[in-house]
Amino acid sequence: MSDTPRAVLTTRQGHPVHDNQNTRSVGERGPLVLEDYQFLEKISHFDRERIPERVVHARGAGAHGVFTAYGKVGDEPIAKYTRARLFQEAGKETPVFVRFSTVVHGNHSPETLRDPRGFAIKFYTEDGNWDLVGNNLKVFFIRDPMKFPDMVHAFKPDPVTGVQDMNRFFDFVSLTPEATHMVTWLLSPWGIPANYRQMEGSGVHAYRWLNAAGDSVLVKYHWVPMAGVKNLTQAQAEAIQAKTFNHASQDLYQAIERGDFPEWELRVQIMSDDAHEELDWDPLDPTKLWPEDRWPHLPVGRMVLNRNPSNIFAETEQVAFGTGVLVDGLGFSDDKLLQGRTFSYSDSQRYRVGTNYLQLPINRPQCPFASNQRDGQMAYGVDGAGQANPHINYEPSSRGGLVQADQGRGPAAAPRAEGVVGRQPLSRPCNFQQAGERYRSFEPWEREELIANLVGALADCNPDIQQRMVANFTAADPDYGARVAAGLGVGISVAAE
Repeated sequence: MSDTPRAVLTTRQGHPVHDNQNTRSVGERGPLVLEDYQFLEKISHFDRERIPERVVHARGAGAHGVFTAYGKVGDEPIAKYTRARLFQEAGKETPVFVRFSTVVHGNHSPETLRDPRGFAIKFYTEDGNWDLVGNNLKVFFIRDPMKFPDMVHAFKPDPVTGVQDMNRFFDFVSLTPEATHMVTWLLSPWGIPANYRQMEGSGVHAYRWLNAAGDSVLVKYHWVPMAGVKNLTQAQAEAIQAKTFNHASQDLYQAIERGDFPEWELRVQIMSDDAHEELDWDPLDPTKLWPEDRWPHLPVGRMVLNRNPSNIFAETEQVAFGTGVLVDGLGFSDDKLLQGRTFSYSDSQRYRVGTNYLQLPINRPQCPFASNQRDGQMAYGVDGAGQANPHINYEPSSRGGLVQADQGRGPAAAPRAEGVVGRQPLSRPCNFQQAGERYRSFEPWEREELIANLVGALADCNPDIQQRMVANFTAADPDYGARVAAGLGVGISVAAE
């Protein structure tokens, strides 16, 4: 280690950053506060780091399809939990567009690389668009959006050499203990899906459902492929990459063209909307799973993809998703990472695609819509053209302008927030427990593949980084840490929670 004094981190205004790990929130669980200049400066700059390619999820493939509701959740009427109209009637169909993607790598990178996969669905409902934006894996690396730009920077190529470096990846995750669970998933065979048709999907975060009375529950979304789940070992992925780097996009396109339409069942987990202090971990923490034995996966509908895009750029590349794009009966929780994404995603789309990205056919709602938003770069239409008095682009007005909608089908979510405003970590981090449970749930061959992948990836990392990763894995499970340590030829220590 160098003895040279390290420069102090500041904002771009020169203000010292005293806490770069936690956003400002009302209490440790959130919600966030808009006054957090440090976070807004950091995330809004991050949203604008690439043009025109997406900063993350650049490499993607998409398809059109239809979602068909079951009209119930498990054996119960779905209206008990949510009033969202797309779910209410058995057999009700809603058009969708789905985009699958890799996360870290660029637009023309191989689809065989070890990387989470994006799984984003745009539902064109009668009440407007609903975007369910998730990944194939059910957890994430971090729990606070303040860390998101740093995470992606660590995973992206070195800004000087332009080369990705496992030292950078493991340096970050070794100092981010909550990432141990996601690393265990990612370095296992689950880290490289065989194709998009046989890939699971997850909303990752806890969301809210609201019924007609305004009662709320927490909900997590899971997509289960009807063709079964199939992943690749590292050796299998390398063999495919030697011949093609477009295998997943090609597989999806060809399957739809021959009429072998991919299908998924949407299943949800439902939890009462409270803090669940009886748990060792917080149910809003996106680095955690909700155990299925307590919160089972209940089917609510099925999705079929049956039409390829007519133009990749106009549809797959210009489609724009946002986690805050919800319809009546659906809501988001106080999960701080989810709230940070809700700002960041739509902000990125306005920058990447343009101010009027919602005028594009792939993004436009398929129900009537009207707003008083006007002009901006590349405007080619007026929201709600043909309204009674097109001269009036403000509200309220007595001259025939737009009017507010009525309350709708039920009261809006009104969670009570009370607590100290500050940069606060969760008091129930439980960083290693579920990583250990995941390791022990793997079959023997999956553990062997996980250890081999980790040892191979860590082999060229600095000794201090290797030691921290071994400590994290040992805290998750002693055998897990011991096997990685033996492969690397280093000693064993245990990380503190």
